[in-house]
Amino acid sequence: MPTTTLWKKDGAEAGTVELPDGLFAAPVNEAVMHQAATAQLAGRHLGTHDTKTRGEVSGSTKKPYRQKGTGRARQGSRRAPHYAGGGVVFGPHPRSYEQRLPKKMRRLALRGALTSKFADGAVRVVEDLALDAIRTRDLIGFLDALQVSGKVLVVAPGRDERLELSARNLPTVSVILANSLNTVDVLSADLLLITQPAIATMAEAYA
Repeated sequence: MPTTTLWKKDGAEAGTVELPDGLFAAPVNEAVMHQAATAQLAGRHLGTHDTKTRGEVSGSTKKPYRQKGTGRARQGSRRAPHYAGGGVVFGPHPRSYEQRLPKKMRRLALRGALTSKFADGAVRVVEDLALDAIRTRDLIGFLDALQVSGKVLVVAPGRDERLELSARNLPTVSVILANSLNTVDVLSADLLLITQPAIATMAEAYA
């Protein structure tokens, strides 16, 4: 079972902590991780884009001029695509970009992402990040004491309004619930800062 240092929020060591094998010593399947990340990002695409066809644009349906005798090419409608204000040919229309992915593949991708981060030394466990009040300055002090930098993903065991609101003004710090982890957020973070109580929640939800 993998182990790592357990830290106090003031930056002092508090011993070691064991991490679940199923989450931090799992097989790393890069192909599945890529597929899961692609599917998740595709699901964020709203797909509300729309263009009007020649049957939807405004304008008369009257023939612009007679068929023969003018020396010009024959035309049937001012709504044709080659006219200014005409309809769009093969333009985008509202659709869903959702990609269905089996639950087992999503779990496999997440476990692989967590294992990869642990192998890179990008996982740090802290006893807690309890704040006495909603104060971003205090949270910054804890992060500085723990010597974390870059894009930090804080994994909390449950909703903590003080922590969430204190981190809201920090563009490089995100807070996520232990039972709401996803492959994209884990892979895009430079460091995972996991509170100790969140480990049991993660194991129960994903291991």
